[in-house]
Parts: sequence; C-alpha cells; structure tokens
Amino acid sequence: MEYHYATKEGALILKEYKKGLEVVSYEGEDIYLTIPGAVAGKEGTEGKAVISVGKKAMLSCKSLRRVELPQTIEEVGDWAFAYCDSLRELSLPGKEIRFGKGIFRECGKVRFVTVEGKHRDIGALLAAAVTLLDAPYLFTPVGCGEEDWLRQWDARMLQILRAADRDGYSKMVLCGEEDYGSKENNLDYFLNQKRKSKVRIAFMRLLYPFSLAEEVKTELENYLREHTKIPDETWQVLREEHGEDSEYYKLFTEIGCLTEENFDRILSETGENYPEMKAWFLKYKEEKIGYSDFFADLML
Repeated sequence: MEYHYATKEGALILKEYKKGLEVVSYEGEDIYLTIPGAVAGKEGTEGKAVISVGKKAMLSCKSLRRVELPQTIEEVGDWAFAYCDSLRELSLPGKEIRFGKGIFRECGKVRFVTVEGKHRDIGALLAAAVTLLDAPYLFTPVGCGEEDWLRQWDARMLQILRAADRDGYSKMVLCGEEDYGSKENNLDYFLNQKRKSKVRIAFMRLLYPFSLAEEVKTELENYLREHTKIPDETWQVLREEHGEDSEYYKLFTEIGCLTEENFDRILSETGENYPEMKAWFLKYKEEKIGYSDFFADLML
C-alpha cells in the first residue's frame, strides 16, 4: 500500500518497508524538502517511522537544493539523489546510516552534507568524500571530522593528487574504442579534466584545513600555483565554477596564484561576468603586486 505525504510544493510517496516506511518517490517542485520522521493521520502508518529513502527515490528531481533527513532514517538506497543537479546540501542525523552506491551520481553542485552535532564546515569535506574523492568508505555521519577520518581523507586526497595525469587514459580508450575520435577520448582533454579534478580537491582542502599538516598544505598550494601557468586549470576551475565565491578567489590571491605575469590575461578573461572578483583582483594588484591604473585596468 502507498501513502502520500503532502509537502509545500509536491508530495512524497511512501510504502511499508521492514518495520517502518520507505520513501519510494517524490513528485513536485520543492526547493527545500524535509522528509518527515512519521506520516501522521494516515491509516496503517500508526507507530511506523520513516526509516528509508529508497533506490532512485529522488532521481532527477531538478528543483531540490536542500534535503533534510529525519532522526528515524536508517538507510539511503542506491542512486537515491542521482541526477539532482541543483542539489547543494543534504542534512543528516548524527547516527549510523547505511548508504547505497552512487547516491550523488551526477550531483556536481553538492557542497555540504551537514551532520547534527558536527561543525558545518566538516560537511564540505564529507560531501567531497564522494563527489571529489570517490571514497564512499569515508561517507559516514559517525566519525567524520575526527582525527583518524581526516587522516584517511588526506591519504586518499594525496593518492589522487600524486597519481600520473595519464592514469586511466588507456583503459578509457580501450573501453570506448568506438568513440576514439570523440572529445572525451582526446588525450589533451583527458589530461585537462584530470588536472581540474585535482585542482578542485586542492581548493576544497585548503578552504577547510582541519588538522591539515603544514607540508601537505604547502604541497596543495604549490599545485594550485603551478597550474595557473598555461595550461591553467586552477584559473579555469575558479572562473568556470567559483567566480561568485569570494572564499575561492580570495584564496587564489592569498597563496600567490595571481602574479604580475598573469594579471593582465586573467583580468581580461574575467570579463564582465564577475564584477566582485574583478574588483578584488584590482585591489590585490594595487596593494600586493604594485601600482595600477585603476581606470585603465577596468577597460581590460
């Protein structure tokens, strides 16, 4: 038997599952969705808690930006939030939860998986464990942010960062031989995407430096600086994905990625899309790099 639970802009569909209820699908246009711990007033649901978000339950829900799971949740099934390409945050209770595979598949905008009782910024590293590091073993509300967890996070990060950029290319081409001439199978494109992935990880860890060893911090900063040269994946990631995120472009300047040599090119490529980032770069040049003609620079 199915039960419908009305939300502000839609409805959750639930069914009986084990000793409780499972969310099996969602229909609607909610931006912020709170999944209830129980469904009151529905015959047959008395005393039954919502314990599961089922397989593909929220698949391709384009409107969702934030989802909060209840204290009663015990399981999140395979691909539960896959292809929710506007999703930015998932809120979890601080307890053991069984997660399926690919729960955030193609959810490139997920920035935080916040956990009750944990520092909000830990939620950024928890989300990145699956979105950037492909390390589902690190995706746990219990233990995240603790010293051992952070050591494992950094170990996985360094494994990715230090791997040769060409790793995986030959296998990819062999598996997709019929598409050998496609952009995705072009070596230069592959290397660019690989380096951009490493840049995203380096940015993330430097922005949330809990227990970050000084030598690792230096290695990450060096990587970002090195990749502001041509090819300039650090600048590409900043411009294409974080032009409105002040913490990103301030870090970019603070660690020395913006230099006298690349300033004119970067300012020109900033264009008119990100006025606040552009203004920050101009201020940085004047204060840190040297005198600039403010009005002349605005013409770039």
